[in-house]
Amino acid sequence: MTDIAPTPVFDYFSQVDLPTPTLSDDEVQRLFADTFGVEIDVQALGSQQDQNFRVFARGSAEPLGVLKLSNPVFSEAEIEMQDAAAARVAERSPQVRIPRIVVGPRGAMSTWWESSQGRIHARVIENIAGRTLMGSGYLSPATVENMGALSAAVSLSLADFTHPASARVLQWDLRHAERVIDTLLPLEPDAGVRAIVQRAADAARAALAPVRDRLPVQAGHFDVTDDNVLCAPGAAVPDAVIDFGDVCASWRVGEIAVTVSSVLHHDDATPETAFPAIRAFDQVRDLTDDELTALWPLVILRGAVLVLSGRAQVRLDDENEYASVALDREFRILEQAASVPIPVITAATRAALGRSRSEEPAWTGAPVLSLGRHVELDAATESPLNDEGAWLDASTLDDAAMAALDAGADVVTVPAWRARLTGTTDPLPPTPETVPTDVLVWLANPADADDALVWTVGAESVTTLPARTRLSARRPLDAHVPPRRTTRALADAWREVAGDPGAVIGVPAAAPTPDDLLARRHEVLAEVQEHYYAAPPRIERGWREHLVDVDGRVYLDMVNNVASVGHAHPHVVAAGSRQMCLLNTNSRFHYRAITDFADRIAATLPDGFDTVFFVNSGSEATDLAIRLAMAATGRPDIVAMREAYHGWTYASDAVSTSIADNPNALSTRPAWVHTVDAANSYRGKYRGADAEKYAPEAVAVIDELAASGRPPAGMIAETYFGNAGGVALPDGYLTEVYAAIRRHGGLAIADEVQVGYGRLGEWFWGFEQQGAVPDIVAVAKSIGGGHPLGAVITRREVADRYRTQGYFFSSTGGSPVSSAIGMAVLDVIEQEGLQENARVVGGHLKRRLEKLGEKHDLIGTVHGSGLYLGVEFVRDRETLEPATAETAAICDRLLERGVIMQPTGDFQNVLKIKPPLVVTQASVDVFVDALDHVLTTGF
Repeated sequence: MTDIAPTPVFDYFSQVDLPTPTLSDDEVQRLFADTFGVEIDVQALGSQQDQNFRVFARGSAEPLGVLKLSNPVFSEAEIEMQDAAAARVAERSPQVRIPRIVVGPRGAMSTWWESSQGRIHARVIENIAGRTLMGSGYLSPATVENMGALSAAVSLSLADFTHPASARVLQWDLRHAERVIDTLLPLEPDAGVRAIVQRAADAARAALAPVRDRLPVQAGHFDVTDDNVLCAPGAAVPDAVIDFGDVCASWRVGEIAVTVSSVLHHDDATPETAFPAIRAFDQVRDLTDDELTALWPLVILRGAVLVLSGRAQVRLDDENEYASVALDREFRILEQAASVPIPVITAATRAALGRSRSEEPAWTGAPVLSLGRHVELDAATESPLNDEGAWLDASTLDDAAMAALDAGADVVTVPAWRARLTGTTDPLPPTPETVPTDVLVWLANPADADDALVWTVGAESVTTLPARTRLSARRPLDAHVPPRRTTRALADAWREVAGDPGAVIGVPAAAPTPDDLLARRHEVLAEVQEHYYAAPPRIERGWREHLVDVDGRVYLDMVNNVASVGHAHPHVVAAGSRQMCLLNTNSRFHYRAITDFADRIAATLPDGFDTVFFVNSGSEATDLAIRLAMAATGRPDIVAMREAYHGWTYASDAVSTSIADNPNALSTRPAWVHTVDAANSYRGKYRGADAEKYAPEAVAVIDELAASGRPPAGMIAETYFGNAGGVALPDGYLTEVYAAIRRHGGLAIADEVQVGYGRLGEWFWGFEQQGAVPDIVAVAKSIGGGHPLGAVITRREVADRYRTQGYFFSSTGGSPVSSAIGMAVLDVIEQEGLQENARVVGGHLKRRLEKLGEKHDLIGTVHGSGLYLGVEFVRDRETLEPATAETAAICDRLLERGVIMQPTGDFQNVLKIKPPLVVTQASVDVFVDALDHVLTTGF
């Protein structure tokens, strides 16, 4: 029987140098017309080893397809295999868009050309609509997850695919990566690059060796990377895979290893950034333990091959711009892949996939320190040590340790692995690396250092441990010493593989426990009681404009007008605490605080506002204001501005017409609510100078109601369009509308819940910006500084008419504690000049944001005044199409960078910027810099 000769296929090691074809545009156009019968225009595309063009029928702007001129070293069988593999994936995974061979007037556009550079295979592949993720911009977790899902879909589709050419030997086949490195490394002229690659590759080889012979093998794409996936037009995540040029048989896990590697060079990417892709792949392909062991060594080897191959290609073909441009990102891939020791990142990956953890290495020897009397300090987020901003003081922790030693302690420690907020002297810009891997130690007497731990004082290693000095002890992993601070996921992994340094000393840290608080919240709270963000940080401390999560990460709070005078202001805290020690009861008792507070708040308003009602929230305040107008006039009808939000109680919800809060807001209003156009001079019916038409139209609505026999009881409106992001009402709007309401015997209600109390900078109350005076003012949020407190202020004759509706009683509205806190908030605003701070810092912030608008077309405009601002994002500055999805993504990316921000407006396309009034210029600069970075690098 005659043996069948094997299909001849490419073997990289027989031809290491792969110069790309470089046919001229003229020759390509001539050969294309000769073979395919179509006259074309061409647009060159990049490739490392092939020559690619986007082709257009002559004179057409619509792409005909992508012309791929394969490197001559690849055989016809290999090219046929690539097309067959693409067809298989398209058949098995119809949800994945896959390009096919274009059919032209002479049939399938795939043939061999006899060119000036020899015999070259040419084929035209469909031009899939969309954009690649090429470049090094930011990739969102959803995008990374979809990359992993695409990689998995391709892998599953090709699981049983076979082809005679699949045994070809490619430099990109990770089974041959070590051999490629051995071939190219000696040829690399840069000694520094050689050393970096050698060190990373040696570690990867050692980790891969125990499992390499057990790894499953199958056919795969092995290039599902950021350059080879596409997002459909208008889509945020990829759904298409192109370029099957690297199809071969190799280790199955290599598919996701290649995908992961392509994530690592993107902005802000770390090895943890790849976890969503690995999770998505694992859900479909169920990675084995051996594959998980091999994953990160293969990512490192992929990075090493990319670096060496890219640099070799540029030396061979220095005009290959595609290869040249890729050098920096390829080096970053290797750097990031090797930035965490393989056992640590592997343990973190296993945890991210929900695999069981290994037992951390036990310490079986005797404690290396003689403890005597031991005191452990708590430096975590919720520790009393950190109250009143003491966590920002570098001396707080040392002072506490010295106090413990002075009280007789022999050893004072702060455990590893638990958040260590104390001593965070420079919280901005925020960083996610906050979890300590070291145990801190203070000794009453000197001691000798041991070899089991790495001891340092500051940045200096020590072998003798001095007394009454802060010492840091970390437990190394072989030659790797953990960073002093890292993320929670990597801290847990370091502990799992290296062990707890506290155990060596004799004071082991508490075992980690899973945080199920968010799941419990979802179980016990109503679904409609939502929280910010899909995966919110667990915030347990606030100070000034900072919020701190349980892992000690500090966030810049740019959205919290509830904490008007800053989180945990000592004067406010002391006032509430002192009053709680004295008395707290319902407001029907006679006590001083409620009267004093009523006098104080009334004094901030124009003459005539002499009567105050206290409630607990903005919803209650606007509800009561509406009821007051109805009672005072004996009428049921209310006029309200569209697109506003006033609260969730029956009456306040009835006049709320923001479709962002209720998509059916307008169609479900009760008959007693009558709306007028939102007086938005940026995107409303009337814009710019035409916005002066809003007031006459609103007046006409009021006049028509009166003429129909239904004169309104009142008109309620935000005095500064807060729900739209701080849009100022047109000049004179409230003056005209208030006059019309009063002409028909109604009352003007000012909703100051969002914008009042000094936030606007130039004006204490929003109605002052309009030069108008209302009859009833409803206010909340800011007046309590985070405490539930609201107020309605009016004239005595209006208040007295409420009796016609029955009696009024709010158990805790204006309670002793609420009143004491309310007065303390006013104290702070006045004594610390926070209205002026809003004017100055807010003015600086607005100017910087407007400057940002000159750089980024997505910014349509910047609304607002003082520290109530709105950045409105639009896809087109002419049509003002709202950039809703982009705004949500920007907020998520800002969170990753440590800034709390949320969208507002009917289209949820405006950043609502309303930080605590104590915010500093330095802090708002951090915010603007973060926003600029996000808009520049992607979201």
